Amino acid sequence: MTSTRALIDAISGGTRVVDLAQPMHAGMPTSPNHPGFRLSYLRRHGDMVRPDGASAANEIIVTGGHVGTHTDALAHVSFKGYLHGDVPVTEAFQNGRFISHGIDQFTPLVTRGIFLDIPATLNQEILPAGYPIEVADLERACERAQVEIKPRDAVIVRTGWGQHFSGDHDAYLGQVHGVPGPTASAARWLADKGISVTGADSTAYEHIPAGKGHSELPAHNVLLVESGINIIEHMGLEQASKEKLTEFMFVLAPLNILGGTGSPTRPIAVLGDNGS
Repeated sequence: MTSTRALIDAISGGTRVVDLAQPMHAGMPTSPNHPGFRLSYLRRHGDMVRPDGASAANEIIVTGGHVGTHTDALAHVSFKGYLHGDVPVTEAFQNGRFISHGIDQFTPLVTRGIFLDIPATLNQEILPAGYPIEVADLERACERAQVEIKPRDAVIVRTGWGQHFSGDHDAYLGQVHGVPGPTASAARWLADKGISVTGADSTAYEHIPAGKGHSELPAHNVLLVESGINIIEHMGLEQASKEKLTEFMFVLAPLNILGGTGSPTRPIAVLGDNGS
Protein backbone atom coordinates (compact mmCIF):
# COMPACT_ATOMS: atom_id res chain seq x y z
CA MET A 1 0.00 0.00 0.00
CA THR A 2 2.84 2.39 0.83
CA SER A 3 4.45 1.98 -2.59
CA THR A 4 1.05 2.37 -4.29
CA ARG A 5 0.38 5.59 -2.37
CA ALA A 6 3.82 6.92 -3.30
CA LEU A 7 3.10 6.21 -6.97
CA ILE A 8 -0.30 7.93 -6.79
CA ASP A 9 1.26 10.93 -5.04
CA ALA A 10 3.96 11.16 -7.71
CA ILE A 11 1.42 11.08 -10.52
CA SER A 12 -0.83 13.58 -8.75
CA GLY A 13 2.13 15.94 -8.65
CA GLY A 14 1.81 16.41 -12.40
CA THR A 15 2.89 14.39 -15.41
CA ARG A 16 2.99 14.73 -19.15
CA VAL A 17 3.11 12.13 -21.88
CA VAL A 18 5.24 11.77 -25.01
CA ASP A 19 3.61 9.53 -27.60
CA LEU A 20 6.05 6.99 -29.07
CA ALA A 21 3.70 5.64 -31.77
CA GLN A 22 3.07 6.53 -35.38
CA PRO A 23 -0.50 7.39 -36.47
CA MET A 24 -2.35 4.58 -38.26
CA HIS A 25 -3.91 5.44 -41.61
CA ALA A 26 -4.59 3.93 -45.03
CA GLY A 27 -1.55 4.20 -47.26
CA MET A 28 1.04 4.20 -44.50
CA PRO A 29 4.16 2.15 -45.24
CA THR A 30 4.03 -1.50 -44.27
CA SER A 31 6.49 -4.33 -44.67
CA PRO A 32 5.92 -6.34 -47.88
CA ASN A 33 5.40 -9.36 -45.62
CA HIS A 34 2.28 -7.84 -44.03
CA PRO A 35 -1.09 -6.47 -45.21
CA GLY A 36 -1.90 -2.80 -45.44
CA PHE A 37 -4.21 -0.85 -43.14
CA ARG A 38 -7.80 -0.12 -44.12
CA LEU A 39 -10.57 1.80 -42.36
CA SER A 40 -14.10 2.09 -43.73
CA TYR A 41 -17.12 3.72 -42.08
CA LEU A 42 -20.06 1.33 -41.81
CA ARG A 43 -22.39 3.96 -40.43
CA ARG A 44 -22.15 7.71 -40.87
CA HIS A 45 -23.93 10.44 -38.94
CA GLY A 46 -27.35 10.89 -40.45
CA ASP A 47 -27.66 7.34 -41.82
CA MET A 48 -29.91 6.68 -38.86
CA VAL A 49 -31.19 9.38 -36.53
CA ARG A 50 -32.83 8.47 -33.24
CA PRO A 51 -36.08 10.11 -32.15
CA ASP A 52 -34.18 12.44 -29.82
CA GLY A 53 -31.98 13.66 -32.71
CA ALA A 54 -28.88 11.66 -31.74
CA SER A 55 -26.82 9.92 -34.42
CA ALA A 56 -23.76 7.66 -34.37
CA ALA A 57 -20.90 6.62 -36.62
CA ASN A 58 -18.72 3.51 -36.57
CA GLU A 59 -16.13 1.79 -38.70
CA ILE A 60 -14.56 -1.50 -39.64
CA ILE A 61 -10.76 -1.75 -39.42
CA VAL A 62 -8.74 -4.27 -41.40
CA THR A 63 -5.09 -4.59 -40.47
CA GLY A 64 -2.37 -7.02 -39.49
CA GLY A 65 -0.66 -7.64 -36.19
CA HIS A 66 2.58 -6.16 -37.53
CA VAL A 67 1.21 -3.01 -39.17
CA GLY A 68 2.03 0.44 -37.84
CA THR A 69 3.57 0.74 -34.40
CA HIS A 70 3.32 -2.78 -33.02
CA THR A 71 4.79 -5.30 -30.59
CA ASP A 72 6.18 -8.61 -31.81
CA ALA A 73 5.09 -11.63 -29.80
CA LEU A 74 7.53 -14.46 -29.15
CA ALA A 75 5.44 -16.52 -31.59
CA HIS A 76 6.49 -14.23 -34.43
CA VAL A 77 9.84 -15.85 -35.21
CA SER A 78 11.13 -19.41 -34.95
CA PHE A 79 14.56 -20.87 -35.64
CA LYS A 80 14.90 -24.35 -37.08
CA GLY A 81 11.34 -25.12 -36.02
CA TYR A 82 11.70 -23.90 -32.42
CA LEU A 83 10.38 -20.90 -30.53
CA HIS A 84 11.82 -19.32 -27.40
CA GLY A 85 12.59 -21.85 -24.68
CA ASP A 86 13.24 -24.63 -27.21
CA VAL A 87 9.50 -25.10 -27.68
CA PRO A 88 8.68 -26.78 -31.03
CA VAL A 89 6.31 -24.77 -33.21
CA THR A 90 4.25 -27.95 -33.58
CA GLU A 91 3.55 -27.91 -29.85
CA ALA A 92 2.91 -24.16 -29.59
CA PHE A 93 0.50 -24.03 -32.55
CA GLN A 94 -2.59 -26.20 -32.09
CA ASN A 95 -6.18 -26.14 -33.32
CA GLY A 96 -5.55 -23.20 -35.60
CA ARG A 97 -3.75 -20.80 -33.26
CA PHE A 98 -0.80 -20.38 -30.93
CA ILE A 99 -1.58 -21.70 -27.46
CA SER A 100 1.72 -20.36 -26.17
CA HIS A 101 4.10 -17.51 -27.08
CA GLY A 102 1.21 -15.36 -28.38
CA ILE A 103 0.87 -11.64 -27.72
CA ASP A 104 -1.91 -12.45 -25.23
CA GLN A 105 0.82 -13.76 -22.93
CA PHE A 106 2.60 -10.40 -22.87
CA THR A 107 2.01 -8.78 -19.48
CA PRO A 108 1.25 -5.03 -19.77
CA LEU A 109 4.46 -3.26 -18.91
CA VAL A 110 5.28 -0.26 -16.74
CA THR A 111 9.02 0.12 -16.30
CA ARG A 112 11.95 2.48 -16.71
CA GLY A 113 12.51 3.53 -20.29
CA ILE A 114 15.91 4.40 -21.76
CA PHE A 115 16.07 6.48 -24.94
CA LEU A 116 19.20 6.04 -27.07
CA ASP A 117 19.34 8.65 -29.83
CA ILE A 118 21.98 7.22 -32.19
CA PRO A 119 21.92 10.02 -34.85
CA ALA A 120 22.22 12.72 -32.19
CA THR A 121 25.23 10.88 -30.76
CA LEU A 122 26.84 11.12 -34.20
CA ASN A 123 25.73 14.75 -34.72
CA GLN A 124 23.34 13.70 -37.47
CA GLU A 125 19.61 14.12 -38.08
CA ILE A 126 19.16 10.64 -39.49
CA LEU A 127 21.38 7.60 -39.93
CA PRO A 128 22.48 6.64 -43.45
CA ALA A 129 20.59 3.87 -45.23
CA GLY A 130 21.90 0.48 -44.20
CA TYR A 131 23.89 1.84 -41.24
CA PRO A 132 24.75 -0.96 -38.79
CA ILE A 133 24.16 0.04 -35.17
CA GLU A 134 26.91 -1.73 -33.28
CA VAL A 135 27.62 -2.16 -29.57
CA ALA A 136 29.95 0.86 -29.65
CA ASP A 137 27.07 3.04 -30.91
CA LEU A 138 24.84 1.94 -28.04
CA GLU A 139 27.62 2.52 -25.51
CA ARG A 140 28.26 6.03 -26.84
CA ALA A 141 24.53 6.81 -26.74
CA CYS A 142 24.37 5.65 -23.12
CA GLU A 143 27.31 7.90 -22.26
CA ARG A 144 25.68 10.85 -24.01
CA ALA A 145 22.41 10.28 -22.13
CA GLN A 146 24.28 9.60 -18.89
CA VAL A 147 22.33 6.42 -18.29
CA GLU A 148 23.21 2.86 -17.39
CA ILE A 149 20.99 0.09 -18.74
CA LYS A 150 19.63 -2.10 -15.95
CA PRO A 151 17.59 -5.32 -15.87
CA ARG A 152 13.92 -4.88 -16.83
CA ASP A 153 14.56 -1.58 -18.62
CA ALA A 154 12.83 -0.83 -21.92
CA VAL A 155 15.48 0.36 -24.38
CA ILE A 156 14.23 2.53 -27.24
CA VAL A 157 16.65 3.10 -30.13
CA ARG A 158 16.19 6.04 -32.50
CA THR A 159 17.65 5.84 -36.01
CA GLY A 160 15.85 8.90 -37.40
CA TRP A 161 14.29 6.62 -40.01
CA GLY A 162 10.81 7.53 -38.80
CA GLN A 163 11.18 10.80 -40.72
CA HIS A 164 10.47 8.78 -43.87
CA PHE A 165 7.27 7.24 -42.46
CA SER A 166 5.01 10.00 -43.77
CA GLY A 167 7.15 10.85 -46.77
CA ASP A 168 9.36 8.58 -48.86
CA HIS A 169 7.84 5.15 -48.30
CA ASP A 170 10.31 3.39 -50.59
CA ALA A 171 13.21 4.81 -48.60
CA TYR A 172 11.50 3.88 -45.34
CA LEU A 173 11.04 0.23 -46.33
CA GLY A 174 14.60 0.12 -47.63
CA GLN A 175 14.26 -2.70 -50.12
CA VAL A 176 16.90 -1.14 -52.38
CA HIS A 177 19.18 1.00 -50.22
CA GLY A 178 18.73 -0.68 -46.85
CA VAL A 179 17.65 0.45 -43.39
CA PRO A 180 19.73 1.40 -40.34
CA GLY A 181 19.30 -0.78 -37.31
CA PRO A 182 20.89 -2.91 -34.60
CA THR A 183 23.14 -5.78 -35.59
CA ALA A 184 22.91 -9.21 -33.98
CA SER A 185 25.86 -8.28 -31.75
CA ALA A 186 24.08 -5.12 -30.57
CA ALA A 187 20.90 -7.09 -29.90
CA ARG A 188 22.88 -9.65 -27.88
CA TRP A 189 24.55 -6.87 -25.89
CA LEU A 190 21.11 -5.53 -24.95
CA ALA A 191 19.81 -9.01 -24.15
CA ASP A 192 22.76 -9.63 -21.85
CA LYS A 193 21.71 -6.53 -19.90
CA GLY A 194 18.45 -8.29 -18.99
CA ILE A 195 16.15 -5.73 -20.62
CA SER A 196 12.41 -6.39 -20.82
CA VAL A 197 11.68 -4.99 -24.28
CA THR A 198 13.32 -2.92 -27.00
CA GLY A 199 12.07 -0.96 -29.97
CA ALA A 200 13.06 1.30 -32.85
CA ASP A 201 11.61 3.68 -35.43
CA SER A 202 12.06 1.51 -38.53
CA THR A 203 10.17 -1.19 -40.40
CA ALA A 204 12.20 -3.94 -38.75
CA TYR A 205 14.36 -3.93 -35.67
CA GLU A 206 17.33 -4.93 -37.80
CA HIS A 207 20.35 -3.76 -39.71
CA ILE A 208 19.19 -4.23 -43.30
CA PRO A 209 22.03 -3.87 -45.83
CA ALA A 210 21.37 -2.50 -49.31
CA GLY A 211 19.54 -4.98 -51.52
CA LYS A 212 18.94 -7.53 -48.76
CA GLY A 213 15.37 -6.70 -47.82
CA HIS A 214 14.04 -8.90 -45.04
CA SER A 215 15.84 -12.02 -46.25
CA GLU A 216 17.50 -12.49 -42.84
CA LEU A 217 16.49 -11.23 -39.39
CA PRO A 218 19.37 -12.06 -37.03
CA ALA A 219 18.45 -9.50 -34.34
CA HIS A 220 14.96 -11.02 -34.22
CA ASN A 221 16.48 -14.44 -33.62
CA VAL A 222 18.66 -13.12 -30.80
CA LEU A 223 15.86 -11.21 -29.08
CA LEU A 224 12.68 -13.20 -29.70
CA VAL A 225 13.97 -16.76 -29.99
CA GLU A 226 17.14 -16.89 -27.91
CA SER A 227 16.29 -14.32 -25.24
CA GLY A 228 12.49 -14.06 -25.02
CA ILE A 229 12.58 -10.27 -25.40
CA ASN A 230 9.72 -8.60 -27.27
CA ILE A 231 10.37 -6.06 -30.02
CA ILE A 232 8.50 -2.85 -30.90
CA GLU A 233 8.72 -1.60 -34.50
CA HIS A 234 7.53 1.40 -36.55
CA MET A 235 7.82 3.66 -33.50
CA GLY A 236 7.41 7.43 -33.74
CA LEU A 237 10.46 8.89 -32.01
CA GLU A 238 10.96 12.36 -33.46
CA GLN A 239 9.19 14.19 -30.64
CA ALA A 240 11.17 12.20 -28.09
CA SER A 241 14.36 13.31 -29.84
CA LYS A 242 13.27 16.97 -29.90
CA GLU A 243 12.60 16.81 -26.18
CA LYS A 244 15.99 15.15 -25.59
CA LEU A 245 14.52 12.29 -23.59
CA THR A 246 16.96 10.07 -21.72
CA GLU A 247 15.04 8.11 -19.08
CA PHE A 248 11.35 8.05 -18.20
CA MET A 249 8.46 5.85 -17.11
CA PHE A 250 7.62 3.59 -20.04
CA VAL A 251 4.13 2.12 -20.54
CA LEU A 252 3.29 -0.59 -23.07
CA ALA A 253 0.04 -2.57 -23.44
CA PRO A 254 -0.51 -4.49 -26.69
CA LEU A 255 -4.02 -5.72 -27.51
CA ASN A 256 -4.94 -8.99 -25.82
CA ILE A 257 -5.26 -11.02 -29.03
CA LEU A 258 -5.37 -14.75 -28.28
CA GLY A 259 -2.60 -16.46 -30.22
CA GLY A 260 -1.56 -13.27 -32.00
CA THR A 261 1.98 -13.12 -33.36
CA GLY A 262 1.91 -9.36 -32.82
CA SER A 263 -0.38 -6.48 -32.00
CA PRO A 264 -0.80 -2.79 -32.82
CA THR A 265 0.30 -0.86 -29.75
CA ARG A 266 0.78 2.68 -28.47
CA PRO A 267 3.83 2.95 -26.23
CA ILE A 268 4.16 6.12 -24.20
CA ALA A 269 6.81 7.89 -22.15
CA VAL A 270 5.51 9.40 -18.92
CA LEU A 271 7.48 12.36 -17.51
CA GLY A 272 7.15 14.65 -14.56
CA ASP A 273 6.29 18.29 -15.18
CA ASN A 274 9.97 19.11 -14.83
CA GLY A 275 10.78 16.72 -17.70
CA SER A 276 12.21 13.97 -15.53
